[in-house]
Amino acid sequence: MTSLYLAIDTSTRYGAVGLWSAGALVRAHSWYSRHNHTSELMPAVEAALAASGATMADLTGIAVAQGPGGFSALRSGLGAAKGLAFAANLPVVGVSTVEASAYPHRGAGLPVCALIESGRGIVGWARFQLSGDGQGATWVRRTPDRVTSLDAMLTARGRHTLFCGEGVATHADAIREALGDKAHLAIEPAPLSRIAGVAELGAIRLDAGDADPVASLAPRYLRSPAITAPNPPKAIIQASHAGRSRAGRTQA
Repeated sequence: MTSLYLAIDTSTRYGAVGLWSAGALVRAHSWYSRHNHTSELMPAVEAALAASGATMADLTGIAVAQGPGGFSALRSGLGAAKGLAFAANLPVVGVSTVEASAYPHRGAGLPVCALIESGRGIVGWARFQLSGDGQGATWVRRTPDRVTSLDAMLTARGRHTLFCGEGVATHADAIREALGDKAHLAIEPAPLSRIAGVAELGAIRLDAGDADPVASLAPRYLRSPAITAPNPPKAIIQASHAGRSRAGRTQA
C-alpha cells in the first residue's frame, strides 16, 4: 500500500498544506493570512484531499512545520496536526521550518542558509550542506536552528553560500553588502517550496517509523509570546491591625 502523508505549514503569514505520496508532492494549497491560519487550514486540507480523490481515512501520517515561526501562526498548524493525529491514531513528525526552506535547494552545489523574517532585525536561521557526491551524498546540518540578529547571522563570511527562505527578500541588500559576491540569493515572492520541504523531510522520518510523541510536540517560536507576566500580588494590610498598631505607638 502506498503511503499518503499530509504536510502542514503555518510558520509565518504564508500557510500551506500538501499531500506527499510515492516520493512526490501530489497536491498543494497555499494562502496568506495577516492574523492566524485557523479559518483557512482545515478547508485547505479538505480541498487538497478532495482534489486527489482521497479522504482523511486514506492518510497514513502527518508532517508539520514546527518553527521557528510566529506564535499564533504555529499554534494553528501544530494544534490541527496534533488533533488529527490523535483522532485518527496517525504518526506525526515535526519538521524545522528553516530546514524545510533549505532542503529544496540542496542540489545547488553550495552551503545553504535558510532564514525566516521576524522584524526589528531578528531572523530565524540555520545552515545546511549536501556532503559528498552522487547517490552517496548526505544532507548535513551545519548549525542548530537559531534566532538572532541579522548581523549575528552574517558573521560567518568565509564561504560562498546560497541564502533562501522567506526572509531573503527582506534582507537581500544587507546580505549582499556583507558578503559581496559570496552571497547567492534564491528569492521567492511566497515560500511555496517550503511545503515541499516539510513533506519530503517528514516522509523520510515517517517511512523510517521515526514519529514524535503527539503530546510533547511543541512549537519553536521566533520570539517569546507577547504576553506580559502578571505582577506579583501586593501584601494585604488589615486595617484593624494597622489601627491598633498606630494607637499603641501613640499611647507609648
